[in-house]
Amino acid sequence: MTKMIPGPRGWEMLKNLRRLQTERLFFFLDLARDYGDVAGFRVGKQSIVLLNHPDYIRDVLVTHHKNFMKGEGLQRAKVLLGEGLLTSEGEFHLRQRRLAQPAFHRQRIAEYAETMIAYAERQAARWQPNEERDVAREMMHLTLAIAGKTLFDADVEGEADEIGEALSYAMKMFDRFTLPFSKWLERLPLPANRRMQQARERLDATIYRMIAERRRSDNQHQDLLSLLMAARDEEGDGTGMTDVQLRDEAMTIFLAGHETTANALAWTWYLLAQHPDVERRFHAELDEVLAGRAVTPADYPRLRYTEMVLAEAMRLYPPAWIIGRRALNDYQVGGYQIPAGTILIMSQFVTHHDARWFPDPYAFQPERWTPEAKEARPKFSYFPFGGGNRVCIGEQFAWMEGVLVLAALGQRWRMRLLSEQPVKMKASVTLRPAGGLPMRLERRS
Repeated sequence: MTKMIPGPRGWEMLKNLRRLQTERLFFFLDLARDYGDVAGFRVGKQSIVLLNHPDYIRDVLVTHHKNFMKGEGLQRAKVLLGEGLLTSEGEFHLRQRRLAQPAFHRQRIAEYAETMIAYAERQAARWQPNEERDVAREMMHLTLAIAGKTLFDADVEGEADEIGEALSYAMKMFDRFTLPFSKWLERLPLPANRRMQQARERLDATIYRMIAERRRSDNQHQDLLSLLMAARDEEGDGTGMTDVQLRDEAMTIFLAGHETTANALAWTWYLLAQHPDVERRFHAELDEVLAGRAVTPADYPRLRYTEMVLAEAMRLYPPAWIIGRRALNDYQVGGYQIPAGTILIMSQFVTHHDARWFPDPYAFQPERWTPEAKEARPKFSYFPFGGGNRVCIGEQFAWMEGVLVLAALGQRWRMRLLSEQPVKMKASVTLRPAGGLPMRLERRS
């Protein structure tokens, strides 16, 4: 007899439906705590199973990845992202990944380091002592500018507010994509649907303008867009990307690349402000490595403690906090039979806070990221960038950007919280600080 997957049912699940929308992080934490590493529930007719063991997560994302496709939320996200790397499936996804991969080669990413540093230095120079700034917003503007320059070789800082507003609204609408009946809601003449269409049109206007300008240009560019335009599928039919395919990939990289890195940086400043011992060690490394000069790309591999601080921040506040997959065929995991059509959920937030892998899991301890400590843990106890054939293509880009931006800003500034009240988390597609992150700037001598 097949074992029944444990989890809330009937009236108990009905009571939790609101939590699933308003307190989803804590709903999933409680689900794993109360029911174990395989826990299931239903929303309407849809069966959903949370997996919370590194071995099970690895099996879905790596070993048996061909048995799964993206979950319903990202399927609906095609309204904005089209058939980009985040949403496409099957052979088309593999082809797009082959075309895009050279643009993210380690050597190519290293060439973008100068841009990352230059924009961070520009941001640092604009700040004034004792200013109060929304650091979450500041990091959004900064990573948007970096993404615009590295992706399009274009300065989009002048459009940052407008683009940021469109992106924020699009991210807000992602929540609707996970609701039952969302595909029918999209067809209704609702104000929210019109605003979503306007947000897409605003973003498309920028991206298609950049593509058209590049097609007309005789100048040699080394940005991501140029590399994507020049790419040819040598393993396939030898063709490149159409403008629509370029748009979809650019939109995906633009949104995912700037949004997730901005959140990782914002949460890192939040944690440093709360932990003066860690902050002192972080500043000590900057003072030792940089010795008073400006950051350079060559400093990146030497800023080990800074990288550990960033890694621990992404453990506590993973920018991408959940991954969903739909089972194409029946599947067995942990002694349970998972029927085809079931949505499997793997939550970075839940697994990263599991005391089996991270003792005292809510403590901010960068020392967890020494080589020895990392080696002692299962690989998929930490997966901020996903894993397997759909691991984030920009992972190395994000690590370099995060470390270099922290170094460039941290060399000159400290951030101080304006309130002792904990900042709440907003779990949408990414994990944002709810209501921003107001802080006071202190200049370091």
